[in-house]
Amino acid sequence: MDEQKVAKCIAILEKEYGVPEPKEIDPVDLLVMTILSQNTSDTNSLRAFALLKSTFAGYEEILAASDEAVADAIRAGGLAEIKARRIKEALVRIKQDAGAISLSFLADMGKEEAMQYLLSLPGVGPKTASVVLLFAFSMPFLPVDTHVYRLSQRLGLVAEDVKAEKAQPILERLVPTEKYLSLHLNLIKHGRLICRARGPKHEECALRSCCDYYLQGPKALNDSKNHPKSALL
Repeated sequence: MDEQKVAKCIAILEKEYGVPEPKEIDPVDLLVMTILSQNTSDTNSLRAFALLKSTFAGYEEILAASDEAVADAIRAGGLAEIKARRIKEALVRIKQDAGAISLSFLADMGKEEAMQYLLSLPGVGPKTASVVLLFAFSMPFLPVDTHVYRLSQRLGLVAEDVKAEKAQPILERLVPTEKYLSLHLNLIKHGRLICRARGPKHEECALRSCCDYYLQGPKALNDSKNHPKSALL
């Protein structure tokens, strides 16, 4: 039954927003972008990434710079000192392991080995690692960010008492692997536009017919619950 509901949700979202196409992106850029996105808005993190890239000629220059200089460049993304340190430590590790600041070697690994490598890097959790592997290497992972987590609970695909780090394997079992990217991106888009954390726009929601939260009433889930993003890194 859950698989049928998932298929229905995917079809509705693709009708609403289209079928997302993967875009070619450098894995290290994606890793840095995802670290910058932790605990902040997309607008702030993208601005911080653009400033980082315009301030330094490349990742070697970032490694040679002081932590303070890197933090100043990414100040717009919040938690600048912490993220600067994480980014530099991750780049150091990658260079030590690969001989260059490149993650292309992950393409030769199995999905679990690649996941374990990324998880060993400073500041990288399951969500960040899954984003890099799905979008840069087309490996079958379904990243669970705050939007995907919230909507999955409201739809009834993941139980309310399931913690964020446990939601990903549940969804990966329910969703066809070829739809991981589509569902991930479309749930995020729907979460930003319609199914917001506070004040969801039920009257505009295309998913109403398969949404437990809507069908059972607002008390079905705790609308004011603030899921900590730290669990999703």
